[in-house]
Amino acid sequence: MAETFVLITGAWHGGWAWRPVAEHLRAAGHEVHTPTLPGLADGADPTSLHLSDVVDFVASYIEEHDLSDVTLVGHSWGGYPITGAAPRVASRLKKLVYWSAFVPAAGKSLYDEVPPPYQELFAGTAAASGNNTVVLPFEVFAGGFIGDAPEPVQKLVHSLLTPHPYQYFTETVEPIDPATLGVPVAYVVSVDDVALPPGEYGWVPRFPERLGVTPTEAPGSHEALFTQPAGLAEALLKA
Repeated sequence: MAETFVLITGAWHGGWAWRPVAEHLRAAGHEVHTPTLPGLADGADPTSLHLSDVVDFVASYIEEHDLSDVTLVGHSWGGYPITGAAPRVASRLKKLVYWSAFVPAAGKSLYDEVPPPYQELFAGTAAASGNNTVVLPFEVFAGGFIGDAPEPVQKLVHSLLTPHPYQYFTETVEPIDPATLGVPVAYVVSVDDVALPPGEYGWVPRFPERLGVTPTEAPGSHEALFTQPAGLAEALLKA
C-alpha cells in the first residue's frame, strides 16, 4: 500500500539531501515530501529564528498540505522538530520514526546530549561566526559522519552543507510520551554511524530506550541517505 512520508533533515542539510532516499521510496509507489527547514536554505538569515519556528513549520507543512496517515521521519537533530510537532498533528500521523536521531528529554537541548568536544566546537564556531551559526569542519564531517564514502564524495557533500543556527542546538522542546501520543513510534539506527561515539553518548541504547522500542538497523554511516539510500529506504519501510 502507498504511504505518505515527510522526511525531516538533520543539522546543516536541506530537503535536497533526502532525494536519493526519496527516489527509492517513490519508485516503490509512495508519496514523499522533503521540505527544507527555516534557516537552512542557501543564504538564509537565521538570526531571528528559534527552534519553535522549526517546530511550527513542520506542523504547518503537514496541515497546509492536508496530509494524513503520514510517516514523519527525523534524522539526527531532526528529532527535535518532529518531537515538537508530533502532538500538534498526531491525528494526521501514521507513525513517528527517528533515524539516528536525538529523542528529546525534558529540559535537555541537543547541546546537553553531545560529548564535550562537540559542545566546545559548536560554541566556538558560533561565537566566531558573526550570526550565531555553527559550521562543521571537514575533518569532523569526513571522519565522524560520512566515513563510508570516498574523499571526493565527502568533499562534495560537505561543500553543500549550510551553517546551522546555534540556537537550534541550545533550545529545547517538550518530549513526547509514546504511551499517550496515540501514534506508533520507531527508531532506526545506521550500523556504522559514529557521529556520536559508542558508549555514554552513543545513539543506542539511550535514545531507543526513551521510546521504549527496539531499534531497526540500517546500513551505512550517519550520511547513509547518500551512501546507502536503498538500504535506508528499506529500513524506513520496515520500521
